Amino acid sequence: MSVIPSSKRPRSDAALTRSLQKGQQTKAAIVDAALGLATQIGLEGLSIGALAEVMQMSKSGVFAHFGSREELQISVVREYHHRFEEEVFYPAMSVARGLPRLRALFDNWMKRTSVEIDSGCLYISGAVEFDDRPGPVRDALASSVSTWLAAMKRAIEIAIEEGHLRADTDAEQMRFEIHSLILALHYEARFLRAPDSLQRAVSAFEGIVQRYSAGDTLEPATTRKVARKPRAAA
Repeated sequence: MSVIPSSKRPRSDAALTRSLQKGQQTKAAIVDAALGLATQIGLEGLSIGALAEVMQMSKSGVFAHFGSREELQISVVREYHHRFEEEVFYPAMSVARGLPRLRALFDNWMKRTSVEIDSGCLYISGAVEFDDRPGPVRDALASSVSTWLAAMKRAIEIAIEEGHLRADTDAEQMRFEIHSLILALHYEARFLRAPDSLQRAVSAFEGIVQRYSAGDTLEPATTRKVARKPRAAA
């Protein structure tokens, strides 16, 4: 009677499930570490070797979870987008439709931006790195940004439907102006280190709302402040 060596025996469903769960947990930990690196050194700075060192794994062990450096970069973009939605988009969905929700989206965006002034924004740094480099990583970045900007535009359209913004409001133009504030904020605060840039962005947003408003803007522009934690020493 032959005996199948234990190493050759089929694993039970429970053992297979545990193995898959462990693999998923390891991959999630690698992506988390990669995201931390990418916000500091950019997507282009990511490497299997650097992550293996951070994770105290072999290069082959890290490579097995992704298959390529490009797939690792795309996984980081997806994780960043997921966290962006969790912090910015979904909390605003519990706020009343129209201008209150649009304000909530912008306020949440500003809160995240106030942190990213220190850590860096993957959407902005990624755009600089991949703006003229076609390929899957650029496509993943562009798709994520486009999804968010479409959500912002839809919030503006709902505010028009609710009568909070003028009926002739150009939603795409207003969306463009709001997005421009965030880009200017990163440049002023992160590069020029202007101390009042966050509050100026809030004031500029209120100016945009006032220009497109159909009447009462539902909240005085001077009541909302954005807290800014101290910038870490270089």
